[in-house]
Amino acid sequence: MSPAISKIKLEKLKELYIEKGLSMLDVSKSIGVSIDAVAYAMRKHDIPRRSLKEASKRSFENKEMTFKKKEIKGIKKITTEIILSMLYWGEGFKGHEDSKLTTVDFANSDPEMIRLYINSLRSMYDLDEKKLRVLLYCYSNQDISSLIDHWSKLTKIPKTQFSKPYIKSNSQANIKAMKYGLVHIRYNDKKLLIEIKNLIECVRNKYAPVE
Repeated sequence: MSPAISKIKLEKLKELYIEKGLSMLDVSKSIGVSIDAVAYAMRKHDIPRRSLKEASKRSFENKEMTFKKKEIKGIKKITTEIILSMLYWGEGFKGHEDSKLTTVDFANSDPEMIRLYINSLRSMYDLDEKKLRVLLYCYSNQDISSLIDHWSKLTKIPKTQFSKPYIKSNSQANIKAMKYGLVHIRYNDKKLLIEIKNLIECVRNKYAPVE
């Protein structure tokens, strides 16, 4: 049987689990008891446990963000918000809030559009640069090493953060249309994905409201 915990620790357990939404594991670490002791105390004192769905939601809410919104003002703020939201609305992965896919993913073959996207993203948010990933989509008769060099210089993302390229069999018509291949610029943080989707909605409501 798990040992009883002190009254003081019980009150702390309630505060951390019920009010702050910490997991049982995090509560056990915080008050210095085993997770079995936490579970026993909750059963003994009729503290209801969260459902798996609620636990997952609370865990996501408590998860530390890997980015920070920058303080930009005036015309620069308005312009950057419009550029980022419209680019991502047109070419970015949106998914939905219940989706298991949590990655911000913008794909295009136009170098200037990719440059504009990554510049506006960095202007709006202070990112964890090490989380940025690039997937190159190209054809087998293209110079893959040169393409990676090109996109790395353009995006200022190190080549070590490029995923294994997706290489398709030759197709002359498509190669002409994609001189530099196509790249996916990815950042794995669902909170950033939600942030950008909310930005899109705000810009849409402001400049193209549904009547």
